[in-house]
Amino acid sequence: MLPGPVIYAQEDDRVIVKVINQTPHNATIHWHGVRQRLSCWFDGPSYVTQCPIQPGQTFTYEFTLVQQKGTLLWHAHVSWLRATVYGAIIIYPKTGVPYPFPYPYEEHIIILGEYYLRDPLQLEQAVLASGGGPPPADAYTINGHPGPNYKCSTNDVYKIDVIPGKTYLLRLINAGLNMENFFGVANHQMTVVEADAEYTKPFTTDRVMLGPGQTLNVLITANQPIGRYSMAMGPYMSARNVPFQNITSVAYFQYLGATPNSVSLPAVLPRFNDNLAVKTVMDGLKSLNPASVPKEIDKNLFVTIGLNVQKCGRKNPRQNCQGNNGGIFAASMNNITFIRPSVSLLEAYYRKINGHFTEDFPASPLRFYDFVNGAPNNAPNDTNALNGTRTYVFEYGTRVQLILQDTGTISTENHPIHLHGYSFYVVGYGTGNYNPATANFNLVDPPYMNTIGVPVGGWAAIRFLADNPGAWFMHCHLEIHLTWGLSVVFIVKNGQGPLETLPHPPADYPRC
Repeated sequence: MLPGPVIYAQEDDRVIVKVINQTPHNATIHWHGVRQRLSCWFDGPSYVTQCPIQPGQTFTYEFTLVQQKGTLLWHAHVSWLRATVYGAIIIYPKTGVPYPFPYPYEEHIIILGEYYLRDPLQLEQAVLASGGGPPPADAYTINGHPGPNYKCSTNDVYKIDVIPGKTYLLRLINAGLNMENFFGVANHQMTVVEADAEYTKPFTTDRVMLGPGQTLNVLITANQPIGRYSMAMGPYMSARNVPFQNITSVAYFQYLGATPNSVSLPAVLPRFNDNLAVKTVMDGLKSLNPASVPKEIDKNLFVTIGLNVQKCGRKNPRQNCQGNNGGIFAASMNNITFIRPSVSLLEAYYRKINGHFTEDFPASPLRFYDFVNGAPNNAPNDTNALNGTRTYVFEYGTRVQLILQDTGTISTENHPIHLHGYSFYVVGYGTGNYNPATANFNLVDPPYMNTIGVPVGGWAAIRFLADNPGAWFMHCHLEIHLTWGLSVVFIVKNGQGPLETLPHPPADYPRC
């Protein structure tokens, strides 16, 4: 199936999924946005919380959806396997608990994806070998359908049949690999009521932007003349000089009574680099209720994110050093490129096995400069990053503030940064270099998210309470950036007693 099966559950349910790997590839499944309370072993990123499930093997994931409801997703977390291995997680409120908005007539899941004609695992290896950037996707897809704008899929169009006057809930999920995307419905307004499986104050817009890993629930009322309206997914590309797929994927929002061959009215999406349209959506996101944001901070981290060019040390530079100025592309946090270990980092930490990682990820960049405008971008002058499997360790109960700062070393870019095991309050964001003297923070009703698009040439500030022990991956959800090392692992120590302590690993825990 593409997309894969939907996991339906209710708030506080215990979920058990037996994964049988019938592919010839290593595989794991990550339950994106599930906070994995005391169940870090089942989080899923390969070589971080587990070794992969090898071909022919099985592993049973078990976790409880503690105080969680809304739209999330699951996807593979090995190499680029998630290009085709993904699906929705739908968590309903407890029985008898209503939605905090008018009950929709119907609900529909809309999963945005990217499709490659080449095997995505081979594609990743080819891109790494080239030292350069990835090719654009061959198509965007809506629920696995490319739609009528591509040569081979004129009739391969996803469709929602709607009744005039009724209101529908669309559960939007971006499961794409390397692109952020705009989404809109021709001539219709959408009311956002949830982001990353947390209720928001309702706000109305005619387009939204989702980065990979982000989810939005929107209400849409069929209040236009009877007809066929396009639901469109197009590119948002904020980096300079990066090739991307510019053909939109289209599905139909079709009224009962529309003739089967009626022309679909086109959806007008923002221009591919419309940063203001992205900011407008972000500005609208506020938590539905007053939030319990940590006001006092125990640990303040400042983390730069961006791309690097490493010096070419390969035998065939023309073939294998296709990054800027004859270098090799990499990516980093605080100028450290994360190298994944060959074992489960969580297991190495839990069993005190030395030699697989260090605990010295710096809390701030090794040097400060004008990150956005004055970054060095002529390889090989100063565009190298350090390599390492470095982690940062938090004591249980630490109140954390994290400033994520985009850099212009190669190009400024919107980076969708995802933190495993936690949601966080997005208390502020802005353009340029972060300046505590001028930054505006919302400590009253900031959105509570698991993936934040750090603005192009800008910064975002997030806060969370480190109260879930384990080894938690934080990374850019553009897969090529993760491949290049734009990630870090946060280790959260045990607290006091069984409710603050990570249990033993499961009996069927995969071996490397």
